Amino acid sequence: MLCLWLPAADGSAGERDLAEAMADHLACYPVELLSFKEQNPSIVREDVCLAVIYHESGAEPLWVSEDGPGMRAGIILKYLKNAGNEGLDPDDYQVETIADLWTDPNLESLAKLDTLLTYNMVKYVHDVSYGQLKPYIVNPELFAEAGERGFDPLAMIETILATENLDAFFQSLPPHHRQYRGLRKGLLHYGRLKYSGQWQMLSDSKSIRPGDEDERIVAIRKRIALLENASMEDSKTGNSSVYDDTLLEKVVLFQQNHGLYQDGILGRNTIRELNISPEDRLTQIKVNMARWRWQDHSLGDKYILVNIANYRLYTYAAGELEFSLPVIVGKFQHQTPVFSDRIKYLELNPYWNVPPSIARNEDLPELRKNPNYLVEKNIRLFSNWQEDGVELDSTVIDWGRVSPTEMARFKLRQDPGPTNALGRVKFVFPNRYAVYLHDTPAKNLFSEQKRSFSHGCIRVSEPEKLAVFLLDAEGSEWNSARVNDLINLGKRTVLKIHPPIHVHITYQTAWVDKDDQIIFNGDVYGRDEKLYKALFIK
Repeated sequence: MLCLWLPAADGSAGERDLAEAMADHLACYPVELLSFKEQNPSIVREDVCLAVIYHESGAEPLWVSEDGPGMRAGIILKYLKNAGNEGLDPDDYQVETIADLWTDPNLESLAKLDTLLTYNMVKYVHDVSYGQLKPYIVNPELFAEAGERGFDPLAMIETILATENLDAFFQSLPPHHRQYRGLRKGLLHYGRLKYSGQWQMLSDSKSIRPGDEDERIVAIRKRIALLENASMEDSKTGNSSVYDDTLLEKVVLFQQNHGLYQDGILGRNTIRELNISPEDRLTQIKVNMARWRWQDHSLGDKYILVNIANYRLYTYAAGELEFSLPVIVGKFQHQTPVFSDRIKYLELNPYWNVPPSIARNEDLPELRKNPNYLVEKNIRLFSNWQEDGVELDSTVIDWGRVSPTEMARFKLRQDPGPTNALGRVKFVFPNRYAVYLHDTPAKNLFSEQKRSFSHGCIRVSEPEKLAVFLLDAEGSEWNSARVNDLINLGKRTVLKIHPPIHVHITYQTAWVDKDDQIIFNGDVYGRDEKLYKALFIK
């Protein structure tokens, strides 16, 4: 068996002794371990990660000497200890074991300390930069964006060794946009609430309406003051037990910020949200911080953000919110994916090429009942998906004899018009999910509080307004009237976006509004608990 570790031959006696202790500690790993990293992320297994790194260094210590851990080792430990500030668990980085070895002068302990610092630092750098790999390993389909499978520990070590200001390096790793920063502040706020001793459960025995007098009102005032991050003195004021206009304003804002119906009534749903403990909110914030680490750390100067979990789209320019719109997202069985891309062009009066899955599972059963179904929907039928496909008469085909597999070979295309499933505008950012933003003829659905009705694409309530936002560059003359004039021509028109605009499809159940107020909303796909278990349950 060929060993990886070769003790240094030169240097002082102390250095040689430490190098020998390093070699003894690392033991003899088979060379085959190095090939493991080609099939799997090296960061997953400690032995593989250390084999990759120390094979190149010849088992030389990186952070300690015979005199103990150096200054850079101290900086590394500081960030591992403070991993909780980023919503990470310090226990994942063996902080206690490292601290126990810190003052131990034994050479074997120093060797172990060096390797522990190396592996846990590299793991921390990966996790705070790209998100932990654990969710992807648990459920690669649901958490496809989690972690970085191509992460190279050796390249990262080389970068760190060449970095003069290690503090600045670590500070640069997490996302720096306002959403992530706001959640990090929320982590501190709810951490303080957790240990404040002021959290008492509120009774939801009966609803309280504006104008009512109820002994619970005083406690509700204090609770809302605490959640608003008011001073301790502020939270003690307001002893009236009457539900007055001042409290009504705060309750309506609370309902708005928590995805509730904004009727001002302190009913069961509102009281339940008020009762959610700081500990549970901390969990929710950590989960959402993890999601941000998966996505682009720079959102862009001008961008669109879609929050699946609260059914809204937000437009930003120069870092400031321009406007937001209600959207419709995928059904539970057709969940809208999370990813970032760039909108490259939009189509006015688009065709809709019916996805084979919809043709097979939805249109075929309808055609078996009614051969005129496609005609009534203004959908044309072609023999195949190639350019030479021949148009067919869908009313003369015996659909009872067409199997679902055969159905997928046909191309179904809906022409532009008022009944087109994509409406009048389609926003395109080519991606592996075949997901895009588009208009819809079913405008009535935007009035629903919960809006998960699509097959995965995102339906926009005011597409003309969004189109102007995308097309409007310095010196351009785009406005809603011009967009509508082109739409009213009824012809398919493609308009390129110069330069392409960032679009971030997110799933945030805790996020930050334009006033840096932390907002909580529903979990439409029930993802929070699954992600929490993948991240934190040992």
